[in-house]
Amino acid sequence: MTTASIQIRPSSTLVFSAALLVFVGVVALVSLVALPQDPFDFITDEPFMPPAAGIWLGSDYLGRDVLSRLMDGTRITLFMAMTATLLAHLIGDTLGLTAAIRGGILDAALSRIVDVLLSLPKIIVGLVVVAALGSSIWVIIGIAAVVYSAGVFRIARALGTDLKNMDYIMLARSRGEGTLWILFGEILPHVIRPLATDFALRASFAILFMSSLSFIGLGVQPPLADWGGMARENLGGLSTNPLAAIAPAIAIALVSIALNLLVDALDDDARH
Repeated sequence: MTTASIQIRPSSTLVFSAALLVFVGVVALVSLVALPQDPFDFITDEPFMPPAAGIWLGSDYLGRDVLSRLMDGTRITLFMAMTATLLAHLIGDTLGLTAAIRGGILDAALSRIVDVLLSLPKIIVGLVVVAALGSSIWVIIGIAAVVYSAGVFRIARALGTDLKNMDYIMLARSRGEGTLWILFGEILPHVIRPLATDFALRASFAILFMSSLSFIGLGVQPPLADWGGMARENLGGLSTNPLAAIAPAIAIALVSIALNLLVDALDDDARH
């Protein structure tokens, strides 16, 4: 076996984590066009009905199909987490790299604001903002985007600071290139891999953060439900149909673990 063939062979961890994430993504897409039942219909008069033919995960506390609501919740959870993480990186990467390049008062001011954001407990920030603005999908996305953009800023700023005095950056400055070109044309291509790694980790944090808000009743509001909301509203059926609460909790755990394993596997493959 040649060295080249060894290098291109993915690890089992990478295959497992990627396959699991692809499966979850496919479930989210399928939920847009086809579900076993209407997630808002009462399919039985019996709350927390055990699994049976046609209702494979049983019913929830109102007699709705758990599997259909789990699939619909997958779409909502992933949409919120991916959107919040994307916004967090757009804000944090842009401001962090700009602060690294420009330095001076701008860097100091942004860094102090970020220090304040990082010192605040994220759940407490979420509670205060939701109490002030009300709970909606976009409010929750906005909260997560802002609180996680602070951590992204720190990483982007550190990466930009390491690169801003490199020869190719100095050459670009001498050519008269503007800040935007240096930011997106010179620095960003060299830091895209660590930022992509952070994106995957940040997405798992966002899922846990939003699920925590929903679990305490301040996240996605009924009749919609994300994974955290499903776990909260079905806690009363643990003795009758535990899958109603345990299935969304398992989904949260599996996706969070898969994202972390994916990052670790990609890092290991990059080293080898």
